[in-house]
Amino acid sequence: MQEGNSVDIRPLSLNDAEQELVLQTENRMFFERFAMSRQEDFYTLEGRKKRIEQSLKNAENDTEYSFGIFLQDQALIGTISLFQVVRGSLQSAFIGYFLDGEHNGKGYATKAVKLAVDYAFNELELHRIEAGVMPHNKASIRVLEKAGFHKEGIARKNVKINGKWEDHQVLAIIHPEDT
Repeated sequence: MQEGNSVDIRPLSLNDAEQELVLQTENRMFFERFAMSRQEDFYTLEGRKKRIEQSLKNAENDTEYSFGIFLQDQALIGTISLFQVVRGSLQSAFIGYFLDGEHNGKGYATKAVKLAVDYAFNELELHRIEAGVMPHNKASIRVLEKAGFHKEGIARKNVKINGKWEDHQVLAIIHPEDT
């Protein structure tokens, strides 16, 4: 799943656990500004391995697909997930991602989102992908818009982050063949 020569996404394996632990630990303060509360074991090697094993099971069960975002030298610079996959008449999922602070602003997140959306539409045959972003996170909103998402509205006080209910800008993309 590559686009250009700059970034690739693939499912994380247990061999990636140490690299992911470093990514999460080094970016903890940065990521937690935008994430739900995390248990302390989130920042342990054993915790990372358990989450990778669970993400592989979730993919087998068609409920969530998690990927690492890798540079061509195989350095892990972020993660991206398609989660809350719903089948039946909805055929939809949410997308979420985190990118190492040092790699922001270089187009990597936009490319990773495009790759994940392509996977969602062409491999998983989903109809709609939705994202929620805190309105002050302008960079993430730009990433999604560059990847083809459109704004749909504000979900008021819908996600608790760092003990506070936060509004989220709702953005979505529809499979082009379904429009």
